[in-house]
Amino acid sequence: MQRFCSSSLLSIAIGLSLSVYAQKTENVMLKKENFKPFDVSVKEETYKGKAAIVLEQPIILDNQKTFALIQGIEFHNGTIEATISGQVCNSKVEGARGFVGIVFRVNKDTSQFEKFYLRPTNGRANDQVRRNHSLQYVSYPGHPWEKLRKETPEKYESYADIQPAEWTRIKIVIKDESAQLFINGADQPNLIVNDLKQGKELKGSIGLWIGPGTLAHFSDIKITKLD
Repeated sequence: MQRFCSSSLLSIAIGLSLSVYAQKTENVMLKKENFKPFDVSVKEETYKGKAAIVLEQPIILDNQKTFALIQGIEFHNGTIEATISGQVCNSKVEGARGFVGIVFRVNKDTSQFEKFYLRPTNGRANDQVRRNHSLQYVSYPGHPWEKLRKETPEKYESYADIQPAEWTRIKIVIKDESAQLFINGADQPNLIVNDLKQGKELKGSIGLWIGPGTLAHFSDIKITKLD
């Protein structure tokens, strides 16, 4: 019995080692040339003690593709980590909230992707409904926040204690058609999506995303691939 247990434990250990070895983790270099922008400006700077990539989108565009894609990334399942900050840069943009987030599984012609984002000005708003809309999942095409909120209220949004112009640590864990968003090192996910709208087979790029009227900073970008 002792021999069997030892053998079994050894097999498990080898399996775990191979699983860990199969993962590929990449720390993204924060250089402007490593990002391909779509309707956003991109630059480098130091922000609140961190080297950062800066994105800005001061105007309103009828367009979900306001992001900067990380060059040379092909992603399906795994983990995306970053430290991000968003703030309103143009208060004349109606409903500006400092929108900032991550797009993933962006296909080659950018016609499909998934997205988690934050509304930093909602996190400590003196209005419970706004607070409940601090975190958001959307999917392009076909599933903007307006449609998701109308058809399935509360399912794709959640609360987190976040603030504009302050660093927020995020982690997104993606596996097939499920994704979880963790805020500031939380042990439990702050937002869970079990039915990614573009399906479990989609794979592609990862990008930094901002909404209209937003100035945002991104740092500590780390990607771990599981396949």
